[in-house]
Amino acid sequence: MPRRPLVHWMLAAAGIILLLSGRPLRAQDPPPESSSKPADTPAPKKPDKKKKSDTATQNAPDQPSWDPLRAEKDLEVGQYYMRKGDVDAAIDRFQDATTAKPGYAIPFRFLGEAQEKKGLRKEALKSYSRYLDLVPRADDAERVRKKIAKLRSEIEKSKR
Repeated sequence: MPRRPLVHWMLAAAGIILLLSGRPLRAQDPPPESSSKPADTPAPKKPDKKKKSDTATQNAPDQPSWDPLRAEKDLEVGQYYMRKGDVDAAIDRFQDATTAKPGYAIPFRFLGEAQEKKGLRKEALKSYSRYLDLVPRADDAERVRKKIAKLRSEIEKSKR
């Protein structure tokens, strides 16, 4: 009996797999995406040109919002933006990190620092407070408590 090349065996195995899957063997199967839509399916909505929203930082509907790897990357990129002086971009990244991993305390501390630098006292106060809620015995807890006290006094002064 003559030896068949490996390619012949692979093609035979692929044919068996297709037979077992219930798909007919045809030389030119149409791709699954080319199936026609039912007539009652509404046409996709066109985006409103007046409303421009940035969806680059939002997860797709089929993606989980909790993503610890994305949180680490957002934290790293946010720190880079802080070093560069782009506080707004840093705030966005730190907020993304808090969304991607809500129980992770470090982004809240960095978010508080960025918000404080930007002059967003109330937001910074909330971020620092959340940081201490998550890790009350952090190494820098006393320093953060002093910042919170300072922010509270500044907020009280601005109310007068």
